[in-house]
Amino acid sequence: MTITEKVSYIKGLADGLELDENSKQDKLLKAIIDVLDDIAMSVADLEDGYDELCEQIDAVDEDLSDLEEDYYGDDECGCHDHDDEDEYYEVECPACHDVICLDEGMIEEGGIQCPNCGTELEFDFADEDEDEAGKDEAAEDKDKE
Repeated sequence: MTITEKVSYIKGLADGLELDENSKQDKLLKAIIDVLDDIAMSVADLEDGYDELCEQIDAVDEDLSDLEEDYYGDDECGCHDHDDEDEYYEVECPACHDVICLDEGMIEEGGIQCPNCGTELEFDFADEDEDEAGKDEAAEDKDKE
């Protein structure tokens, strides 16, 4: 039941009571019912305006989505971390000198076969880690002196 329906029901109840126009209390009750009716009509108008605005906002949102899709494309919105591209590393095969592009996951596996000649390529970062650790220890020893 809407507000206007409820106010109409109250008006019907008041009419059924056959309120006296000369009584102060009855005049007050009728005035209150009239104010309730005005408020109910205002609320109904506001609800209609709200619904209309919601429809317009939905239409603008759809138009904006279409524009974003046309301008940015589906995959390149540029607004999230998932849009970052993976880094690729170029490695030259020592046997055939073919340049191979690898991502970090392929390098972490430790080795691959060259797709051109089939030579096994191995990646070992332990030497680099040991060299860096040795440099750090040498710097600490020098600081102690």
